[in-house]
Amino acid sequence: MTNFLQNMAGMGGMTDQVIATDFLISAKSGVINTAMAVTEAATPELRATLREQLSSAIDTHEKISNYMISKGYYHPHNLSEQLQVDIGATQTALNLAQQ
Repeated sequence: MTNFLQNMAGMGGMTDQVIATDFLISAKSGVINTAMAVTEAATPELRATLREQLSSAIDTHEKISNYMISKGYYHPHNLSEQLQVDIGATQTALNLAQQ
């Protein structure tokens, strides 16, 4: 039923891409915030814990990036391809807004 509703709304397979993109942005934010927290930590124990969390956050970001690359949602090494993906997503969002 979900695919039917997505197709009716003109989204097709866009839902996976939107979810993955949102997850990637959140993971990137987690990496940035955790790295900043490491620099502010008051004790060696806290810094060690935060470093472990930072390593985990980086691994998560890598997994999401690799997933998105394998699906063709993300082209970090080819800006013209990424631009085409972004334009397509933008056009879909605009079309949804007009319906």
